Amino acid sequence: MLVLRSALTRALASRTLAPQMCSSFATGPRQYDGIFYEFRSYYLKPSKMNEFLENFEKNAHLRTAHSELVGYWSVEFGGRMNTVFHIWKYDNFAHRTEVRKALAKDKEWQEQFLIPNLALIDKQESEITYLVPWCKLEKPPKEGVYELATFQMKPGGPALWGDAFKRAVHAHVNLGYTKLVGVFHTEYGALNRVHVLWWNESADSRAAGRHKSHEDPRVVAAVRESVSYLVSQQNMLLIPASFSPLK
Repeated sequence: MLVLRSALTRALASRTLAPQMCSSFATGPRQYDGIFYEFRSYYLKPSKMNEFLENFEKNAHLRTAHSELVGYWSVEFGGRMNTVFHIWKYDNFAHRTEVRKALAKDKEWQEQFLIPNLALIDKQESEITYLVPWCKLEKPPKEGVYELATFQMKPGGPALWGDAFKRAVHAHVNLGYTKLVGVFHTEYGALNRVHVLWWNESADSRAAGRHKSHEDPRVVAAVRESVSYLVSQQNMLLIPASFSPLK
């Protein structure tokens, strides 16, 4: 019995002291401070894009009085046509709940924008994301265009593919091929999904930088490592709205 107890004690001790698999990409620190970003996509009815954007611009102050708007864009390439994409920042889930309740009670917002414009929307989607710990939200130096690159990674989470993904992103940034705005990891939505928001001066400068990066062996090596964990990817070219904080 003593031998059995001793063996069991050693087994439990080794399990307790075993190093935990972790990654610099894990979202823990961002989850601890609570701040998250909601990605919202509105698919508008054909020919209604301009009308919707004009109506929102007139009433944007009513919405931003309740929570912070990070950016507001229309999809130019790579996604469904007549789509607007916007990012909202919240301190935590309780904050978002308070905001949604306040909006529901805000008669001015409801009557001047929401109710009249619901008929223009065909479909809505929402994702909750955290900024990864090694990235902070950056503001570009001037107006330009944005690229949202979405990567569906293999199951296993950042502990499996986070470091390789980080090296691939930094290879592009450190060599000056594009400017990073933020890297987001989905908490609610498709799991193991990562969104990378890039900024470029124009669609042409983005194309030139992309072609050069594909010929750079340092970028190719970093990307090749992360690709082994990749399931699929998609990118969209985004044009900022006139009222978007990120231009």
